Amino acid sequence: MLIRKTVVPVALLLALSAGCANNTAPLDAGGAPEPAPVTSSAVPSAPAGSATLTGTVTAGVEPNCLLLKDGTGDHLLVFDDQKLQATVQVGAEVTVVGKADPGMMTTCMQGEPFLVSSVAGS
Repeated sequence: MLIRKTVVPVALLLALSAGCANNTAPLDAGGAPEPAPVTSSAVPSAPAGSATLTGTVTAGVEPNCLLLKDGTGDHLLVFDDQKLQATVQVGAEVTVVGKADPGMMTTCMQGEPFLVSSVAGS
């Protein structure tokens, strides 16, 4: 009897929360999902959620660490693509597009990690 008193409410709670899990779009007056708004841009400079930084590439104090020095501080350049990283040289003035990831753990110990998706000007 004790099991039934605890299992039934938990099962009911799980069933109710599962039914709400996929409701991500707002509903119109008739209960149907509203269409997503349409936006346009002539020439996007960076994908949504990305940032563009321009500065000078410097060597970090740790091996294989590259920093971008700009007017806002030092940004640790982090690359998933080794070919892209090979295009960046110390001393070069570059523009990078990517996304800051201040919580990322690195061995470089300098700058705010910036995940680079593209490089121009090197």
